[in-house]
Amino acid sequence: MAKKRPFYPLEYRRQLIELVRAGRSPDELAKEFDPTPQTIRNWVARADRDDGVGCDGTTLAERDELHRLRRENKQLRIERDILSKAAAWFARETNAVPKNGSDS
Repeated sequence: MAKKRPFYPLEYRRQLIELVRAGRSPDELAKEFDPTPQTIRNWVARADRDDGVGCDGTTLAERDELHRLRRENKQLRIERDILSKAAAWFARETNAVPKNGSDS
């Protein structure tokens, strides 16, 4: 079973990021505070990308836009399927398309 990760408030993360940027190491901060050194490194890397410093990976704004676009894409697929089924139903009802099976 996976270990549950604790939630760290955004302001707490920002303070640790600033301490790393001020010259303290993630290993040193991990001994003093709760998060692991790797967690602190991940926060710093994410903050760097969001600030435009790092170029590897997506920024927070890009992730938000990607999430929004995926949601919108899913909704559009659902609507397209509904319209396709409705068009097929109306075509059968108006006898524009023969029903399944043959009359011969």
